[in-house]
Amino acid sequence: MNLLAALTAELSATAHPRTGGATCACGTTPLADRPDATVVRHADTVAKAHAPDTDPAGLTLRLAAAARLPDVLLAPLATTPATLHNRPVTFWPYGAPVDPDDPAAAPWEAAAILLARLHRTVPPSPLPPMRGPAKAAHAIQRLRAAVSTAPHPAAPPVLRAWHALPAWARAEAPMPGTPALCHGDLHLGQLVRSPAPDGPWLLIDVDDLGVGVPAWDLARPASWYACGLLPPDEWTRFLAAYREAGGPAVPADGDPWPALDVPARALTVQTAARALTKALTADRPLDEVEQALVDACARMSSIPDQLTRGFRA
Repeated sequence: MNLLAALTAELSATAHPRTGGATCACGTTPLADRPDATVVRHADTVAKAHAPDTDPAGLTLRLAAAARLPDVLLAPLATTPATLHNRPVTFWPYGAPVDPDDPAAAPWEAAAILLARLHRTVPPSPLPPMRGPAKAAHAIQRLRAAVSTAPHPAAPPVLRAWHALPAWARAEAPMPGTPALCHGDLHLGQLVRSPAPDGPWLLIDVDDLGVGVPAWDLARPASWYACGLLPPDEWTRFLAAYREAGGPAVPADGDPWPALDVPARALTVQTAARALTKALTADRPLDEVEQALVDACARMSSIPDQLTRGFRA
């Protein structure tokens, strides 16, 4: 039995514990099937097989943290992962995702308020570091491997922008400052309404949850705004809602960019590296959005010292 089939069987039994799923006529829907995650929905329950290199102990700590914050994070059905095909598996209630076809209804304010609540929460101890910088470093490793056999003119500016970042943003040194509880991979795909379809918005995906620099959680929308991929009004709504909710990642007023600049650059480089790796793998040219990310990396010749003071390792 392959992973997807085994996950489906385990999920059915979890969703219907009294029957073991044996008499269930509910449909099962694969939500994702990637090397780093396989996600399946059955009735109102979701199962996720995490990446093969996931640390079960760290995942257990992250699950426990999510269970303690049900007004911010979707709570798992159990705080100890199961194991299938040598991969940790977690179970969750189903939540209705953001509609990708209705950008005008994107819940930027809800995302910002949830982040502010998360960042104001005293991190439980022990809890692993937030994995944002480590994921960015992994994206660069994959790009280097791809261009070692298929050089591409877009790779040098991406790699130069990466090397211009301070060591902490490249996962080569401890993260600076007073650690906050961080999500680690914030984007609109990480929000769901639970209970579906019209419950409150909650954050999902605890794989990168941990202690670190809270500005990292604002970095993806900041990066999109700086690259011209997020309209200014949406960025303004997000930033204003975060500030109004008392989020500590940026000052309550004034210029937010001294706090956001390094994380936003790091997320731009990470996203560009992933895009270029995918394009090389598919043997296709970069699309307009991907080229915009590479162009942004090309403009990152250096990071002014005044923006990195307090961030350098």
